[in-house]
Amino acid sequence: MKFLLLFFIYISIVFSGYAQEAAVKSYTTQRIEGEPPKIDGKADDNAWDQVSWGGGDFTQRTPDDGAAPTVQTQFKILYDAKNLYVLFKNLDPDPAKIVSRMSRRDGFEGDFVEINIDSYYDKRTAFSFTASVSGVKGDEYVSNNGNNWDSNWDPIWYLKTSINDEGWIAEMRIPLSQLRFADKPEHVWGLQVTRRFFRNNERSNWQYIPQDAAGWVHLFGELRGLTGIRPQKQLEIQPYVLAKTERFEKEEGNPYATGSSSDIDFGLDAKIGITSDITLDLTVNPDFGQVEADPSQVNLSAFRLFFPEQRPFFIEGSNILTFPVSNSGNNNLFYSRRIGRNPQQSIDTDDDDLDGDGEADDDDVDEFVKSSTNSRILGAAKITGKNKNGFSWGILESVTAVETAEIDSLGYTREETIEPLTNYFVARAQQDINKGNTLVGGMITATNRKIEDPKLNWLHKSAYTAGLDFTQYWLQRTYFITSKMIVSKVEGSEEAVTSTQKSPERFFQRSDNHHTKLDTTRNELTGTGGTLVFGKRSGKVIYDVGFNWLSPELELNDIGFLGQTDMMTQWLWVQYRKLKPFGAFRSLRVNLNQSSSWDFGGVNTEKDMNMETNFEFKNFWYGGAGFYVRSYAISNADLRGGPALTYPGRFEYWAWLGSDTRKKFSVEVNPWWGFGFEDNQNNRGLWVNFIYRPSNAWNISLNPSVSNNVDKMQYVTTVDNRGEDRYIIAQIDQTTYNMSFRMTYMITPNMSIQYWGQPFAASGSYSEFKKVTEPDAEKYSNRFVVAKSTYDSENDEYLIDENLNGETDYAIENPDFNFAQFRSNMVLRWEYIPGSTLFLVWTQNRSESPDNRSHTFAHLYGGLFDKKPHNIFLLKYTYRFIL
Repeated sequence: MKFLLLFFIYISIVFSGYAQEAAVKSYTTQRIEGEPPKIDGKADDNAWDQVSWGGGDFTQRTPDDGAAPTVQTQFKILYDAKNLYVLFKNLDPDPAKIVSRMSRRDGFEGDFVEINIDSYYDKRTAFSFTASVSGVKGDEYVSNNGNNWDSNWDPIWYLKTSINDEGWIAEMRIPLSQLRFADKPEHVWGLQVTRRFFRNNERSNWQYIPQDAAGWVHLFGELRGLTGIRPQKQLEIQPYVLAKTERFEKEEGNPYATGSSSDIDFGLDAKIGITSDITLDLTVNPDFGQVEADPSQVNLSAFRLFFPEQRPFFIEGSNILTFPVSNSGNNNLFYSRRIGRNPQQSIDTDDDDLDGDGEADDDDVDEFVKSSTNSRILGAAKITGKNKNGFSWGILESVTAVETAEIDSLGYTREETIEPLTNYFVARAQQDINKGNTLVGGMITATNRKIEDPKLNWLHKSAYTAGLDFTQYWLQRTYFITSKMIVSKVEGSEEAVTSTQKSPERFFQRSDNHHTKLDTTRNELTGTGGTLVFGKRSGKVIYDVGFNWLSPELELNDIGFLGQTDMMTQWLWVQYRKLKPFGAFRSLRVNLNQSSSWDFGGVNTEKDMNMETNFEFKNFWYGGAGFYVRSYAISNADLRGGPALTYPGRFEYWAWLGSDTRKKFSVEVNPWWGFGFEDNQNNRGLWVNFIYRPSNAWNISLNPSVSNNVDKMQYVTTVDNRGEDRYIIAQIDQTTYNMSFRMTYMITPNMSIQYWGQPFAASGSYSEFKKVTEPDAEKYSNRFVVAKSTYDSENDEYLIDENLNGETDYAIENPDFNFAQFRSNMVLRWEYIPGSTLFLVWTQNRSESPDNRSHTFAHLYGGLFDKKPHNIFLLKYTYRFIL
């Protein structure tokens, strides 16, 4: 491994040149005299004669970087006091072969042309507008010099397209209210135009930017001639009305499961341009009923699962309000799914005093609970801005309501608080210096809960985080160095802070944890983290080398995401790439990764190395392969508060191959395999993706997968045996079946029907139970003792004889599991006028936990569709007022 690292560093030095910047192009627009052009896709208005054609000299970017494109593109740009008008002439020698595929907004299917406008002229951000030949619109907010493209930004603009004998035409009208720019007499904006020629899977640009360039926006050409325009104050109000009805299985005796329910609700979204530099996004009583459900997963680890944000209000602009804590993983100071999260307090119905006699009532009494699945967001406001001096900032403020659960028992009802009134606050700022070559920024977050019920004292009363970041580029942004520093502080009762110390992220109570100690008298906890990275982003060889630390006391999960603390990691990532066609390839990339981790006690917990290649052939097929080697690993968390457990090393390898995605039918196949060095683990799996496009209006995809994992050191439980903890592990044979089906039918570019369905099944069968004895023993077989286990079918538990003396020492609940689920979502979406939408939604959910007599696929799914599903039907109507 050391030899490989030295070899790649040597190659990096040899190819240490950086991409040369092309001459900056310029296009001069003109203010319209007379009537503006009609946006009808015909391009026959006299107004277009007032300005000359730009383009005609595009340069290919992919696949043959720097070559002349197969087809050329021309454009014209006009403006008036309120709008920017853009005309594209996309030449094509064979118009009958133009690919006119349709998709949902931002689908980017088929031939398209795109304009990027850096109206801030800050060399880092841009507004992107894309026109597909079918008339489907795409729009993205570009930030971080092209490293982030936010497709959830949905401005109001107008588009028409047509096909003629020369190729195809696209006409746009972009209201200036949808752009952001300074108030001054004359403007120069950054400008880029991109054309995709779908038949050749080719992209060309007006302003040539090599594929290996370090950045995007700072290399744009210029749009000149803009005089006398003023920033437009944006004021858009979008109220909604929602009607919902639910149908589900009725439960006899349960007053909350009557089989049906109906409701009607109202809310409002708004986008207000306070000044030319500041925009306010506001939502009151937001609804996200049309959002797809999270994919099903089974989590056998000690750590939290991460699910991506899918709610529109929080997705748009998320590239501003973000502060990643490390280069890999999902750790972040802000994780928007904490807002409106599932209520955190569970209802214990076993110790309830219904009659007020001071004693718990009979546990056999049936009790029924009615509670919400999400904390209601009363309101949220997001303010973002950037001024002409390069200072950008964003603020998010949100309040979620007190959530209560109603419990019914024999007609007695009571309420329990399951989530307190909570305020969330996030602020992010960044200053561009020296034309964006130096960036200095920071972020702060605050979570404050109004805890009035003593049962919620285990929650933090308050939680604060702060971070500072710095980035410096040099040599045309080829090289960079970036650093981050974060600090967190949580406050609450002794119970709350003790719970934090014992949480899976840290497990201070571990018996072998000598560098941090559990203190049950604390009422606050303060931690730190940071990252330092040096890298290169241009040329044939690119790389970064870095170091990251997360102190044991760090806590982000009140409003951020944090998987595990007590970790220091060093890494090196190197990529060698050939981006121009050669031999049988259109492009080729080879990656090497090396990393090592330690805890704050100085224990080297992991050493990893992986190598991967990915490529595209000249026939438009693509693929890759790779392997991963871990010499060993030490987990401080897998025994759930017990001592650190040492695992043997492992080896994994994988490959994938995909066919030409331009065709009506395409397929991608991805198998993988892995095994442990001491035969402690074996896994394998297969992932396949089929895509079929029977016509330009249809897109059908089927994505099945199956995986099997046999692990001889899977944690089961911790048992108290005569005052001593026993950490029980076992061999698990786990199989997971998953399939995602998606169908989209485009009735018009603004009306679609989309269906998503996911059948999911997972099973786990445990055997060969073991007691952990010496978790850090050098020899694998000395880390545990295999116990004798006998299954007690009457009580569904295993009787464990750990001393092999014929006597039962303790019993453990049968850990075997079977789970099957089917989720689906069908949405009719009609944007009847720009910005105003009608949704019709049908959501269905079926879940089943079959008995553990069998773990076959047929058994898992046998009874799933016999049960009555939970169906939700809703109609959502929104109308956007532009004031």
